[in-house]
Amino acid sequence: MADNATLYSVSQLNREAKRLLASYFLTVRVEGEISNFSAPSSGHCYFTLKDAQAQIRCALFKGQRQGLRFRPRDGDLVVVSAQVSLYEPRGDYQLIVEHMEQAGDGLLRQSFERLKIKLSNEGLFDESRKRAMPLIPAAIGVITSPTGAAIHDILTVLRRRFPAIPVIVYPVSVQGEAAKFEISRAIQTANERRDADVLILARGGGSLEDLQAFNDEIVARAIVASSLPVISGVGHEVDVTIADFVADLRAATPSAAAERAVPIQSDWLARFRQAEAQLMQAFGRQRHGLDQRLIWLSRALTLQHPGQKLRRNAQRLDELEQRLTHTMARRQQGLRARVAIVYRKLMQHQPTHHIRRSKQQTGYLEKRLQQAIRQRLATLKQRHTSLGQTLQAVSPLATLDRGYAIVLQGDGCIVKSTQQLQAGERIESRLAKGRIVSTVTQLID
Repeated sequence: MADNATLYSVSQLNREAKRLLASYFLTVRVEGEISNFSAPSSGHCYFTLKDAQAQIRCALFKGQRQGLRFRPRDGDLVVVSAQVSLYEPRGDYQLIVEHMEQAGDGLLRQSFERLKIKLSNEGLFDESRKRAMPLIPAAIGVITSPTGAAIHDILTVLRRRFPAIPVIVYPVSVQGEAAKFEISRAIQTANERRDADVLILARGGGSLEDLQAFNDEIVARAIVASSLPVISGVGHEVDVTIADFVADLRAATPSAAAERAVPIQSDWLARFRQAEAQLMQAFGRQRHGLDQRLIWLSRALTLQHPGQKLRRNAQRLDELEQRLTHTMARRQQGLRARVAIVYRKLMQHQPTHHIRRSKQQTGYLEKRLQQAIRQRLATLKQRHTSLGQTLQAVSPLATLDRGYAIVLQGDGCIVKSTQQLQAGERIESRLAKGRIVSTVTQLID
């Protein structure tokens, strides 16, 4: 601390203030709105960073400006990492900007890093799970905006390199909240339709916020789930997205993605012509060898007179014809004898005889059944009569017919002893024919 007696020049005071600020504030992060932005021919940038209550001058030198991912303009809301300093000639308090990003990029960058670590730990970035590109695709699917510069660049490169390969465009939004859902649905649709055998996912460059759809987990997992190989061509060379990490192949730009998707048609035509020439040479060598063999065989055939072979073959043919005729005759005779035997057996087992015997046996059995039924009925009838007579003999009604009676109390119980009755009690006497109701006047044991 200097005492009040210390006398400073203006330069000394500004120099000490600059040193004090630099030693107290190492690196600060400040958020504000850009105004009065200027970019002289030197390549350095100068602007004012302000909020609703205050403002501060800022300087962004050429070396740091080259690393920016966007073009600063008045009105942009940004976050700067800077050294607090003082411009000595004017005594202006200012920030020397080391890094600048659009506001919101910081949070997006943190989200990007978290998702990157998560998917990496799951093994989704591993080269072992990535699919190989087809050598010459039958068709190429392009997932991008139909109105952007990316689709124009891709189609231009594909027409130049291999115009014979058809291109199928799956139009999607590449920016905004709905973009991630459209992109993931397009990947699923391409896999379901199987119109193409390789997909290019592309868009032009932009800020981290502009590329947010390609840093979303939904899109990343849709790429991983795709059975079709996916080439990522998002942004410019410096832009890196989550889609780049999970894609089967990463290209720096949409044009580079198109170049990686197909070979050069003229190169393949040259290879085909070379293969054709090699094939013709091989065919020529093989044909020459066959011609030589044909000449040798012709000479060998000339050494043997064909007439002798024809006579021997004619005699052999006559002999075989005779043997064939005799064999056919014997075979035909044997077949006729066998047919006769089978016919006789068939006549012996003709079903008419079996039917006749079965009818006779059925008639005989029917008569026996009717006779047995009559005998059984007679036996049962005789037994029924005998049982009826026995029942009648032991029936109490037969006793009543002999002059006896059955005495019943009022509750229907049979009276067996005078001890069951009392004087004055009404009783009923059942006879063989009719009933007598009486009153007990006297009981005698």
